[in-house]
Amino acid sequence: MKQLFLALSLFVLSVLLAPTNLAAQSFGYVDSRQILEKMNTYQQAQQQINQIAEGWEKEVTAQKQNIEKLYKQFQAEQVLLTDKDRAKREQEIFDKEKALKDFQREKFGPEGELYKKRVELVKPIQDQVAKAIETVAKNKKIDFVLDKGQGVAIVYANPSFDYTADVLKELNTK
Repeated sequence: MKQLFLALSLFVLSVLLAPTNLAAQSFGYVDSRQILEKMNTYQQAQQQINQIAEGWEKEVTAQKQNIEKLYKQFQAEQVLLTDKDRAKREQEIFDKEKALKDFQREKFGPEGELYKKRVELVKPIQDQVAKAIETVAKNKKIDFVLDKGQGVAIVYANPSFDYTADVLKELNTK
């Protein structure tokens, strides 16, 4: 997908620096979201990622319930506890809350296990799509390929320049 960003950057640069050459360039677009949705390998990767996330979310829920139970029990018994026991129970609850936050960060954080698993499973598929897009672009002699599925604003696109189906064919031939 970095290649697509590079292609878009080159397009903008060519428009700004060489407006007289614009007519000589050929453009096309694809919808990577549609391509990925039609790929079984992508669907399987997404399912696997969702299953992993659901398992960890269940663990988070169980830990939250345990902390809540400890807190309610502490509140009920607080008046009967010595200062030392009260501090010990408060520390126990605090430690469990900290462990929960650490678990969430470790699993769901920006560099967490879920992110790493997503990269591990999805990046090879995205690379395969990018290579197919490149092959179609070379075969059709397209200079720039835009991706309307990744948030690039295309106000209007003539369907004759949509090469999504060609990329899907290219992926199916491999």
